[in-house]
Amino acid sequence: MKPTLIALAVLAFGASAAQAQEVVVKIGVAAPLTGTQAHLGKDIENGVRLAVEDAQAKGVVVAGKKVKFEIQAEDDQADPRTATTVAQRLADSNAKGVIGHLNSGASIPASRIYNEAGIPQISPASTNPKLTQQNFKATFRTIANDVQQGTAIGKYASTKLGKRVAIVDDRTAYGQGLADEVEKAVKANGGQLSGREFTSDKATDFLAILTRIKAQKPDVIVFSGMDTQAGPMLKQIKQLGLDVKFITGDGGCTGEMIKLAGDAIGANAYCTQPGLPLDKMPGGKTFNERFKKRFNADVQVYAPYAYDATFALLEAMKAAGSVEPAKYAPFIGKVNFPGVIGNVSFDAKGDIKEGAVSVYQFKGGKWDAIN
Repeated sequence: MKPTLIALAVLAFGASAAQAQEVVVKIGVAAPLTGTQAHLGKDIENGVRLAVEDAQAKGVVVAGKKVKFEIQAEDDQADPRTATTVAQRLADSNAKGVIGHLNSGASIPASRIYNEAGIPQISPASTNPKLTQQNFKATFRTIANDVQQGTAIGKYASTKLGKRVAIVDDRTAYGQGLADEVEKAVKANGGQLSGREFTSDKATDFLAILTRIKAQKPDVIVFSGMDTQAGPMLKQIKQLGLDVKFITGDGGCTGEMIKLAGDAIGANAYCTQPGLPLDKMPGGKTFNERFKKRFNADVQVYAPYAYDATFALLEAMKAAGSVEPAKYAPFIGKVNFPGVIGNVSFDAKGDIKEGAVSVYQFKGGKWDAIN
């Protein structure tokens, strides 16, 4: 064999050996990527994407092999049935872990499929307590649940905003679950429930509901649902001349809600978010700057939680010395590291241990943290 051919053969062998030392790990992302909630779904996807890019830049080695990450993003359309289809698709494509879903109504049915397939799921956004009450060993969340958030909303509404409280929910697993906890907290803190109404997560006309509420003369309306309904609802509250305070949960605590409400939003509008305000998160300021530079978009709500959820998977893989779900899943519950949102560790059910809730008021054209 000629010297040049020998050299080429050696180079080829070296390349194949290097490739053999690289393992491809597919991370699934499941969220609404089209439709009215797409801005929140993309927020999650981009949080995961930034985490994967950061991990790839640093270089992740598991069991002596360099890990190459791939993202498989699936659109669940904020629909429970579509979510199960998406979950099965991710299981069939050999995803090693899933970050998602946004909506509790999607996460809960999908979690059964992930559990049967043995794939870890970490939601950065689903807050219904039922998600982690199913005793699935590899189901987690990086965000406070509805018991914590609903309690905070109900207490703040009835002790700071007024005694008579009306509640409207969108009848999703998220909206109804959160509203149930709000109602308990209102009553526990000496407030009066003037009425409870419900709509849907597709509705745009709330005039009939609001007319009934107006007759009840509440001091405050609590809306438990997403920003796509909260914004138009505020417009119709103004249209009916309802002089009330308005507070909503994390689903409405977004920049998009401000845009949708237009000039109907003012100092009487409040919202809550699980966790600390972005600028008070340990890594929030830097994360926000990097996120905006990378995606030319502001953080909506969930990107930091998705980022830390991704690193929880990676930390567990490194601790287990394996990228295989059956081997690394037991280590997710043992992770303990400083994340963007604060310290990341989970309790026995899979809930984030430090589940703070922050209250915001609309001031100066934005949501301003007041508590």
